[in-house]
Amino acid sequence: MPLHPQAQKLLDNLTSAPTALNQMTPKKARLAYDKFIKTRNFDLEPVNNVIDQVVDGPNGSISMRIFWPKSTVNKTLPVFVFFHGGGFVMGSVESREPQLRKIANRVGCIVVAARYRLAPENKFPAAHDDSLTVANWLINNAHSLNGNPKKLAIGGDSAGGNLAAFVCQNVVDSETDNFLLQVLIYPTTDFLFNLDLPSYKLLDKPYFLTRKQVDWYQNQFLPDGIDRRDLRLGPALAENFSGLPPALIITAEFDPLRDDGKNYANLLRKSGSPVKYICYDGMIHGFFHYGKVIDAAGHSLEEVIKSLKEAFAN
Repeated sequence: MPLHPQAQKLLDNLTSAPTALNQMTPKKARLAYDKFIKTRNFDLEPVNNVIDQVVDGPNGSISMRIFWPKSTVNKTLPVFVFFHGGGFVMGSVESREPQLRKIANRVGCIVVAARYRLAPENKFPAAHDDSLTVANWLINNAHSLNGNPKKLAIGGDSAGGNLAAFVCQNVVDSETDNFLLQVLIYPTTDFLFNLDLPSYKLLDKPYFLTRKQVDWYQNQFLPDGIDRRDLRLGPALAENFSGLPPALIITAEFDPLRDDGKNYANLLRKSGSPVKYICYDGMIHGFFHYGKVIDAAGHSLEEVIKSLKEAFAN
């Protein structure tokens, strides 16, 4: 189908900005990106409690924002850990907070959102090291949050989807079956585009995630001499996908990363992991966090909530 009118209007607003994000300094781009999202995302709804907590990592402390739902039926609660997107350069917990609060309340779970280090101040593999540290901390310390260590799920959007997929392949302190579900929202599972999937042709179209924008992310994030087939950057390049958690994978029709998600869904299915794959017609990359202006943001959030409820009910 054609580009949805709501997505087209959002794109028009993006392209009408006097300076493109990839022409800004990373600091200014972060501010502009967050401001654009926050004015178009859902309003914050009340939760029972919100705290910022710091955990120690091998490269310094890592901040997390933790949300507890309004009503708690059980003494201990399931826990969902989430990593935001933004090309490993931009993005924030705060810009995704409206969705995370709704997930906490509607699912009845604790939500942990990590503030991993961003590039270019912290190049690869800083984000991956931090995400793994947070995941392993949660696996071993969920009880300290009043969380149930046997009912954990993980997720992220875009670059955050890459981090979630990477963590599922690499948790070191326990088996990956600690995660009952991985929620991957238009994930980049092949950050360096090794696979030459059909949707990569959309990089040359004006759908926000353009080749110039991706080049900017890569230039900020990657150090010199990077191994182009590093599995941290390309979880889809792994040889073995057995034993990975079930997945909900969400993509958008006019997103260059559409086939990243579709391909990863197929790889998981072939390995025996149950997968629910949904591609939203007429949508573009990033639609999930524009709750006030894109109806599909609400529909996809409902799918995330439904899948988490089902996973935690088992």
